Amino acid sequence: MLRIACFDGLPGPTHSHAGLSPGNVAASTHAGQAGNPKAAALESLAKMRVIRGLGVPQAVLPPQPRPDVGTLRRLGFSGSDPEVIAGAARTAGGRTLRLASSASAMWTANAATVAPSCDTPDGRVHLTVANLASNFHRSLEVPTTFAVLRALFADPDHFVVHPPLPASELWSDEGAANHIRLSTARGVAHLFCWGKSHHEAAPSPARHPARQTLEASRALARLHGLGEDTAVFPQQDPLGIDAGAFHTDVLAFGHERFLMLHERAFVEVEKVIDDLRARLGGELVVALARDAEVPLPEAVATYLFNSELCVLAGGRMVLVAPRQAERCESTRRFLDRLVAEPTPVDRVEWVDLEASMKNGGGPACLRLPVPLTDAERTAVRGRVFLDDALERELGAWVEKHYRDHLSLDDLADPALHAEGLVALDELTALLKLGSVYDFQKSGLPG
Repeated sequence: MLRIACFDGLPGPTHSHAGLSPGNVAASTHAGQAGNPKAAALESLAKMRVIRGLGVPQAVLPPQPRPDVGTLRRLGFSGSDPEVIAGAARTAGGRTLRLASSASAMWTANAATVAPSCDTPDGRVHLTVANLASNFHRSLEVPTTFAVLRALFADPDHFVVHPPLPASELWSDEGAANHIRLSTARGVAHLFCWGKSHHEAAPSPARHPARQTLEASRALARLHGLGEDTAVFPQQDPLGIDAGAFHTDVLAFGHERFLMLHERAFVEVEKVIDDLRARLGGELVVALARDAEVPLPEAVATYLFNSELCVLAGGRMVLVAPRQAERCESTRRFLDRLVAEPTPVDRVEWVDLEASMKNGGGPACLRLPVPLTDAERTAVRGRVFLDDALERELGAWVEKHYRDHLSLDDLADPALHAEGLVALDELTALLKLGSVYDFQKSGLPG
């Protein structure tokens, strides 16, 4: 039986509000505010508890070492680790250090793109690590993400973990946040969504940068062995991107026979829907929000379409939605209508994710969806699937190692870096991941 397993990223000890991503309205709005890493991590664990309580396989992915001292050394900073951090803090008004300190790997919807074994020619699960080339601070995640995913999905009989596409503007890839898999009795459709192309004429956003390229999306389909009968390439609506929908999953998501989207999710959205219905038949259920019903700014601000879709036993669905969408009249009314009408969605579960939302990440941003059979789930290495014991241990680990207040100036504190290394070394032992971090291979400093 194929089921989505949710691999959630845990916010790291340097979780802050640095406003590093152009086009991310929430991150820009809250830039400079003090963060609370402990609250962010506990909020994420609470969301995972909700998902696990629905019967969905829930796993956790570890944070990454920050500040990224190795990258700072490559940029010419030298001396001891504290000296490297101090040098970066004095450069470009502290922005260099903020870039190297980002805890953005928590949004694992950008970690990789996944194709299940039932869709691939070799009958294995394929994962391609995203290069995240459009933002420097996110591109720093790639080597560690690759190491972690290779450690977890190491069984060659079941999994293939592809390295990222070449890191360039041409092949800019943002992972599962721009990918939707739909399926009915008639067939399967993989939507590889994109915002810009270097080889084909296409409308462009005027205010904010598009990130995913058509060229990268086509390369992902080739790597996963998905041909024209399966792969679809809709373009993100430039007006949606300019409103703050920097990833597709800010305005559209779906799974199996259900697709929910805003009319500004795609260029020629009606044509996209008609094409999907032609491929998948009348079993496909589409919930389309018009701008008159859910104004585009409210859709983006509340992350309504970044709700996490969970499939229960029997095929019914639950939406795990951010509390902001409950507080907004237009988005709450839309979800009330969704539940009342004959759709697969039975109910809505509301979650508080204040720390993540301030940086532009709703429930679905925090998880990488990996469709797995029972045998494939058993083949995943490590101790990453949540149960009562692991959840308690992770909560205690956060309480022990995380600060409850972090200003941007605190990123220059050399003790913060040292605390993080000790914490992550302990965490990888807890999760039975082995040595996935560079510092573990060379030894803890000092």
